[in-house]
Amino acid sequence: MTAESAPFCLTFKVFHPEISLTQFLAARLVDAHQVRLPTLFSQGFILVDGQTARSEQGVSLGQTVKVYLPGHQEAAVDTRWRRVWENEELLALYKPHLLPVSRTTRNLYHTLISLVRRETPYTECQLLHRLDTETAGLIVLAKDKAADRKWKPLLNQLMVEKIYYAWVSGEPEWAHKEYACELSEKKGSLIRSQVYVVEPQASALFLKPKYSKTAFSVVQREPGRALIECQLFTGRKHQIRAQLAHLGHPLLGDKIYAHQGWYYLQRLERALSEQDYQRLTSRYQRLEAVKLVLSLPERVEITTDTYRY
Repeated sequence: MTAESAPFCLTFKVFHPEISLTQFLAARLVDAHQVRLPTLFSQGFILVDGQTARSEQGVSLGQTVKVYLPGHQEAAVDTRWRRVWENEELLALYKPHLLPVSRTTRNLYHTLISLVRRETPYTECQLLHRLDTETAGLIVLAKDKAADRKWKPLLNQLMVEKIYYAWVSGEPEWAHKEYACELSEKKGSLIRSQVYVVEPQASALFLKPKYSKTAFSVVQREPGRALIECQLFTGRKHQIRAQLAHLGHPLLGDKIYAHQGWYYLQRLERALSEQDYQRLTSRYQRLEAVKLVLSLPERVEITTDTYRY
């Protein structure tokens, strides 16, 4: 099997003592691939430490299991997540742009949660919150289901500060701005997931408005664009993107909130071209979660390499 002809491949690390290989894989594959295990074994598509595996064999601590899935395809994404901080119950990770946090219609296995479960001992880790697929940066996971049950109801008390960096179009006239508004989806919107700053004179058009507040500060100015620090006081859907667009400074690469959503709608009909991405100035929205402060109850500050103190 050459690199060019090889089908989609999953790699699993074994972090536990002796376990049946069939049992190990059944717990890690989606239903459609679990039922194919006998065929995958018989056709030599399952390897342990580089050797063709048998269904009746076991695997043990330190071994590597590879599973090839003929006919399965996923969108190519950057899978280079990294661990930034951890304690006994929680993990803080860095997620790259374009890596979905969980299953999508295009990706079952190349997602953050699936990668972490395959590549660490935390096979039952859970997302405590989410980042948009195109957004990069810090995200916190519970290492197991017990930690998830403990911390998810306490998330607002746990995460006491969240700071993002956003590269935006244009140069704001202000250096610092606190902006509060109501955000809501809107009746008749061509993009159902888009949220809008609520207009009081047309309140009947807005569905379930929610209060939102963000502090924006200019970190860096360049011709035609600026880097903005965004401190969230609330955590609404698309909060930073919608507010900055309303202020006249949409994120670079934002397919929904820049260019009146034209590129988002185009992508529903066809793949975007290189010329499209040149106009967007980026293949993804330029938004990154760069700082989280946790209260455990001791204060824990977690930052990325790009954060500027």
